[in-house]
Amino acid sequence: EILATVRAHGGEAVQTDARHSCGSERLAEAVEILGLGEEEIVVNLQGDEPQMPASLLQSVAAALAADPQLSVATAAVPLRNWAELCDPHAVKVVLDAAGHALYFSRAPIPWDRDRYPLAADAVLAPGRHWRHLGLYAYRAGFLRDYARWPRSPLEELESLEQLRILERGLPIRVCCAEIEAPIGVDTPGDLARVRAIFSHHEECSA
Repeated sequence: EILATVRAHGGEAVQTDARHSCGSERLAEAVEILGLGEEEIVVNLQGDEPQMPASLLQSVAAALAADPQLSVATAAVPLRNWAELCDPHAVKVVLDAAGHALYFSRAPIPWDRDRYPLAADAVLAPGRHWRHLGLYAYRAGFLRDYARWPRSPLEELESLEQLRILERGLPIRVCCAEIEAPIGVDTPGDLARVRAIFSHHEECSA
């Protein structure tokens, strides 16, 4: 159904094996099907992020284009409240001084030892906590390598495919944007909210 919809709107689409364990593995197969060169930049926007701003897609691609030593880039936006920090559907990322990911987790990180836990509606101090978004840019050759690696222990534990990269000691550049997090679809409630937004846009454009 997705394949047919993309093609009906003029897009190019390929269908990959159902046995892949994550999106990056599926993308590696798509790279092979399309015959992309080793250094070509591929942006992976996951299907559960229908409201991702185009500017962020451009940012992750530009990060790789500007640094030939990089193979992976992703995006993050500020976490603003305690409830979101504690939500396992909101993946957190901690950065080093150069803007590379130190770790991704579904747990509330970094943990402010002297202040946490907070009240449910508490606002977080700005600039300390970042929410990872389901958006990546890769070099095509790196994807071929990724697909050959076995799933890693931390990847299995957190169910986060990017940890396979960090466990091999490879850098992931994080493009941080000071915007509100786009609504991802992780729960039935999220789906209802996104459908309501799309319906409103259709009514306004009619």
